[in-house]
Amino acid sequence: MVGSVDVWGTVDSSMNGAGVGGCLIKELVHHHGEREKIVLGRDMHTVSFEITEPDLDDDVTGEREAYMASVLSKYKKSLTEKTKFHLGYPYNLDFDYDALCQLQHFSINNLGDPFIESNYGVHSRQFEVGVLDWFARLWELDKNQYWGYITNCGTEGNLHGILVGREVFPDGILYASQESHYSVFKAARMYRMDCVKVNTLSSGEIDCHDFKSKLLSNKDKPAIVNVNIGTTVKGAVDDLDLVINKLQEAGFSHDRFYIHCDGALFGLMLPFVKRAPKVSFKKAIGSVSVSGHKFVGCPMPCGVLITRLEHVKVLSRNVEYLASRDATIMGSRNGHAPLFLWYTLNRKGYRGFRKEVQKCLRNAHYFKDRLVHAGIGAMLNELSSTVVFERPHDEEFVRKWQLACQGNIAHVVVMPNVTIHKLDGFLDELVQKRDAWFGEGKSQPPCIASDVGIHNCLCALHR
Repeated sequence: MVGSVDVWGTVDSSMNGAGVGGCLIKELVHHHGEREKIVLGRDMHTVSFEITEPDLDDDVTGEREAYMASVLSKYKKSLTEKTKFHLGYPYNLDFDYDALCQLQHFSINNLGDPFIESNYGVHSRQFEVGVLDWFARLWELDKNQYWGYITNCGTEGNLHGILVGREVFPDGILYASQESHYSVFKAARMYRMDCVKVNTLSSGEIDCHDFKSKLLSNKDKPAIVNVNIGTTVKGAVDDLDLVINKLQEAGFSHDRFYIHCDGALFGLMLPFVKRAPKVSFKKAIGSVSVSGHKFVGCPMPCGVLITRLEHVKVLSRNVEYLASRDATIMGSRNGHAPLFLWYTLNRKGYRGFRKEVQKCLRNAHYFKDRLVHAGIGAMLNELSSTVVFERPHDEEFVRKWQLACQGNIAHVVVMPNVTIHKLDGFLDELVQKRDAWFGEGKSQPPCIASDVGIHNCLCALHR
């Protein structure tokens, strides 16, 4: 943040009267004297599992094996418990991949170009290309016109999409809304690109009037634009058609702009929402990325990046010892991820995903209505399953339910595994906690009007 100084420290307790023992505090000290505290997680050195050398007689006693088995058993119990209270992050935990256990004994590596077989034979390219074809079909780009690969995470998809834009337009300026994912601004730093932040509406969507104004201020340079197909915090979907329209109004022809669509979560949900605008390569876009560990439900981070074949040629380099071509961010790539994606896409297909999307949207509307009925300010964008509401007063409660928070707001992302029963349990506990936090005039719930708009705020001033 410009004009600020970072101050780090640890605390035993603080923040809204709640104990946050062992947590780190990052304090931003602004030049105008304001201080903003951000509560970070605890220092993992306090809970790490130490690695020690085996005893000389360990082969006989088996103590080391018994110790490791005990640690892993306790860890599994911890994961099972944590999964029960998982609401704030967009991961679909409803999956079963037992059929793929037989393949975990192989070191599967998809290094190099997905479409060119390398000298390394233990790969899963045939599955990877099958997955890429499925997504290219979803986003309406012919087989002979696209290039893509399965990334190691959603951030890598953004890094690659923006890199392609930078290579197509080396002197281009990156435009991204303030509520774009942090990886977009990381890309700008990594590639040393000029980056212009665009204002957003209270919904979280890009403010296209401000976008056009900033385009007009830089008419001499090409535009590389990040369009959000679901923002991280509010689940807002930028209006792709309006973005393209503003580019044209500002005098940018198709050969002077490149659009990357960050569809980490909603890039796979939006195609199955009735009356939703289309993300399609029939429009003037350059690339789309989506995460595989979110709505799809892969058990490890991964993602899919699709771009136009003509664009990626500027990145390609032949690598002789691989007998392949390199155009990816990473060298070695997880060869197991394509198997998980291929398996799920085959099991569910378009019809299965449409059914899950409808369920998520239905449950999200139910949850938002219950929050408002309980007197809690909340917002739900029309095309989203991310329900935004007042940040809980207690950091212990936030950590228990693994909520993602920003300023005075928090959110719950309704995924296929999030049932009505789970939402009811969370809300019942939240209402009970609020009685303790705000009962008898102890304090007031936060005002979230500046975050989500006056009409969505139920504080004392706006109720």
